[in-house]
Amino acid sequence: MKTLREVIREAEKNSTAIGHFNISNVEGLWAIFRAAKDLSLPVIIGVSEGERDFIGVAQVRALVTSIQKEFDYPIFLNADHTYSLERVKEVVDAGFDAVIFDGSQLTLEENIRQTKECVAYARAKNPNILVEGELGYIGTSSKLLDELPAGVAVTEEDITTADDAKRFVTETGVDLLAPAVGNVHGMLKETHDPRLHIERIKQIREAAGVPLVLHGGSGTVAEDFTEAIKAGMNIVHINTELRVAYRNGLKKSLQDEPDEIAPYKILKEAVLEMKKVATDRLKLFNHIS
Repeated sequence: MKTLREVIREAEKNSTAIGHFNISNVEGLWAIFRAAKDLSLPVIIGVSEGERDFIGVAQVRALVTSIQKEFDYPIFLNADHTYSLERVKEVVDAGFDAVIFDGSQLTLEENIRQTKECVAYARAKNPNILVEGELGYIGTSSKLLDELPAGVAVTEEDITTADDAKRFVTETGVDLLAPAVGNVHGMLKETHDPRLHIERIKQIREAAGVPLVLHGGSGTVAEDFTEAIKAGMNIVHINTELRVAYRNGLKKSLQDEPDEIAPYKILKEAVLEMKKVATDRLKLFNHIS
């Protein structure tokens, strides 16, 4: 089976992006895996600190590993948005394929210092794990939004610059970079999310010299995904859209079958709805009609 690093290189070569989908339970894992397997595409499973606390660090690693081994399939596990060295150590020691240290709310200097510590620990413990850094604040919650969160970087003046990206990657040694380029965590209720700054993505990719990761993909218009991938985004995160699909599917099941009490029957519609979202996004990221 190919490594995550190899899969990312292929995505760069083909001008495609790997779908990164967050889960909170085994239903989400099966929905995403089945969507990827039907399309014969690699996929990344993401778990934030809160999601890891709910599922269990060792438990989610075991679940993803079991699928990797049983199906000999390129499905990878990423520790999404990790905010301390201690929690980075936790997932590195558990054998995750990748980890993100999120110092986006810190000063540039402090973000560099703490990210560098995380990279050093990961390299010493497991040189194969990919370490991602985040530069520029895009919010923190994958939820439906009435308005943009205070302080998010969406204007051309506030988003990540190519110079800062180059310095950050050079001084930290990260394998991947998640910049702020107009993307926002969560999804606006009444309209699509802000448009992405495609030209800035190109500039950052050239200056940084490492693959870029687009966080906060939910709510982004299709055209921006396509252009961002062409410009150098090789991993795209989707979470809020999956959560909405899960809720809608569960709501439908409970309304259609109010007397049903078997969880695997009640949750079937939620799995199907999440699979639809993952399938649509994977097709878009890989130019499949």
